[in-house]
Amino acid sequence: MTEQPTKQKLWGGRFTGKTDPLMHEFNQSLRYDKRMYAADIAGSIAYAKALARVGILTQEEQRKIVDGLTAVCKEWEQGTFKIHADDEDIHTANERRLTELIGPLGGKLHTGRSRNDQVATDMRLWLLGEVRAVEKGLKGLIRVMVERADKEKDILMPGYTHLQRGQPIRWSHFLLSHAFAFRADLERLQQLIPRISVLPLGSGALAGNPFAVDREFLAKELGFESVAENSMYGVSDRDFIVEFMMWGSLAMTHISRMAEDLIIYSTAEFGFVTLSDAYSTGSSIMPQKKNPDSLELLRGKSGRVFGNMSGFLMTLKGLPSTYNKDLQEDKEPLFDAVDTISASMQIAEGVIATMEVHGEKMRQALTMDVLATDLAEYLVRKGIPFRETHHVSGRAVALAEARKCQLNQLSLQDFRSLHEQFDQDVFNVFDFEASVERRQSIGGPSRKMLERQISVLREALAK
Repeated sequence: MTEQPTKQKLWGGRFTGKTDPLMHEFNQSLRYDKRMYAADIAGSIAYAKALARVGILTQEEQRKIVDGLTAVCKEWEQGTFKIHADDEDIHTANERRLTELIGPLGGKLHTGRSRNDQVATDMRLWLLGEVRAVEKGLKGLIRVMVERADKEKDILMPGYTHLQRGQPIRWSHFLLSHAFAFRADLERLQQLIPRISVLPLGSGALAGNPFAVDREFLAKELGFESVAENSMYGVSDRDFIVEFMMWGSLAMTHISRMAEDLIIYSTAEFGFVTLSDAYSTGSSIMPQKKNPDSLELLRGKSGRVFGNMSGFLMTLKGLPSTYNKDLQEDKEPLFDAVDTISASMQIAEGVIATMEVHGEKMRQALTMDVLATDLAEYLVRKGIPFRETHHVSGRAVALAEARKCQLNQLSLQDFRSLHEQFDQDVFNVFDFEASVERRQSIGGPSRKMLERQISVLREALAK
């Protein structure tokens, strides 16, 4: 008498030998894809309804399957779901438990459906929920930056290029420069949603569904914006995962660049900001140290997200059409990217909300040489070409350096020795507040323009 296996895998009818235990472990994805349990059950409930609509299930069978799936979901939520050794992934685990609860009727649920279109649906459905959470976190970060900028418009500081002092700006202008990068990230994330929200369910293994299930009904039931128009594309497409991780790589790059600025500004040499204790650590050997570890971690995490994206692209680049098991490698990098990005948004928001800003220290860093451009513009207003006034201003800077004094400490005679158009009113140039307020064009650091920027960002948050 032939020995019968005590437990047969869902795909096991073709096979007579046993799976190598190492191969089973190598193939198993439940340890990480179980976090999609709710998406998988939601897709199965919708599919049961679609099967009932075409007569594959009776209304009573549909009810029993839906009730069974609801019970399975509750077990996951309550932490009582018992994983079996033969559960390969979240799909087989849920179907196995459903069959235990309602008997052989559970086997009808897979009619016309493949794990190929099932997993693609689960991934999209799960990611849609996560994207909305990431969007909320990104908005929270932008909002705290906007509110802080609104309250701290009086603080002046040097603006830097090449990490050299360039021109006077407002602290709020600096803060909003990063907020606008995040606003662009918000727009890109929102534009990505329709490309995630494409229903694969009903594509079968690759050749479509033979029972004429209503895929538009499925899309509406699950909240998808559209239906995958080609079944081969439907089961194999993972561009939405790559695109999300590309989006995340850019968003994390923006977080990293802001973190770098704040790390520099928090040094004793600058002293512009101090991070709260909640987002700092000390040194194991140097008692005086207060390290900006939160910002350094944010800077480091950007590389991690980019690595997830580039690694998965290497998995995709040589795959033949439709489903290949290589695609199982989509989950871990995506899950890690989502977790990292979500946490980073929250940490960045906390850092910005709680850090102390030292306005007096910023003002002390403003030296008169940052008004050299204003000096050139003074002569422009008297009709002198800018190329000439730039040269004159440069000579004035050189003269002040030679005299070891500030620009405003040169005499009127000194200025007139450089150009005859200088007059007593040249000394009105040497006013940091006036310099900032002269920049009234859109995008400038004047109060009026900052209020405009804040209004634009608040409008983006309200959408």
